[in-house]
Amino acid sequence: MKIVIQHPELITDSTAQALFKPFAGAPVRVNEKAYAIHNTLFTPAQKRALIAAAQPLSIDVACLERDVTWVDFKVLAMDMDSTLINIECIDEIADLAGKKTEVASITEASMRGEIKDFNESLIRRMAFFAGTPFALLDDVLRERLRINDGAHALIRAAQAHGVRCVLVSGGFTYFAEQVQKELNLDAIHANTLEIVDGRITGKVIGEIVNGDVKARLVREHCEQLHVDALSAIAMGDGSNDVPMMSISGLSVAYRAKPMVQERAMMTLNFVGLDGLAVVLGT
Repeated sequence: MKIVIQHPELITDSTAQALFKPFAGAPVRVNEKAYAIHNTLFTPAQKRALIAAAQPLSIDVACLERDVTWVDFKVLAMDMDSTLINIECIDEIADLAGKKTEVASITEASMRGEIKDFNESLIRRMAFFAGTPFALLDDVLRERLRINDGAHALIRAAQAHGVRCVLVSGGFTYFAEQVQKELNLDAIHANTLEIVDGRITGKVIGEIVNGDVKARLVREHCEQLHVDALSAIAMGDGSNDVPMMSISGLSVAYRAKPMVQERAMMTLNFVGLDGLAVVLGT
């Protein structure tokens, strides 16, 4: 077992010693922002208590039952909206179309798992901005979309260790293609909007990338590399990420909804996406 704690700026020796006091083993400083303890043991109750003590200090905790490193993985599958990037693109399109309140409420219910059918959720949301100009997507990309902190460092670290980096998104290919260029991702999977006469029709061309499809895509990438899904890392923030997280060898909740955090093996609520690289590099 391995435990890693991280803070966005600094963890003092005294703080680390206090948090690690219930656990066997010698804490090791990873860098000024992180500490690790290897070959230790913890119960579910101890894990919960450590997370509860660390949260008010803005410290992320990874309690892993296997002392995994990059060597254990071949695929890193990541959600896009609110994970690799700072926004939910569909909500921002709706905002520019004057429909954000209606669309965002459905997005939130879907991400929390209150709407079980992702396809239904997507179709309902897209209907609100059917007929709006395709140019709105460019406005969202230029004015609102930003890559989340630590994404570049995470991708570089993963690829340096021979890990395939894959975006699997219930969002749209228009944005996923731009994110792929920015981050040099190995592959992307997302939904293709139907555009007719320069306007969004509110329909998706081809298969909708829902939670089950995300899990299937993760398996397919692993099969291409002749490994099983336990050699994959899955990272996301919403309920439609849970299926791929549940089949993977390591699941990471990034700024995620509570039900996703409960199911994930580790969470990142305070540090950037490269917090995963810290955990796997220790």
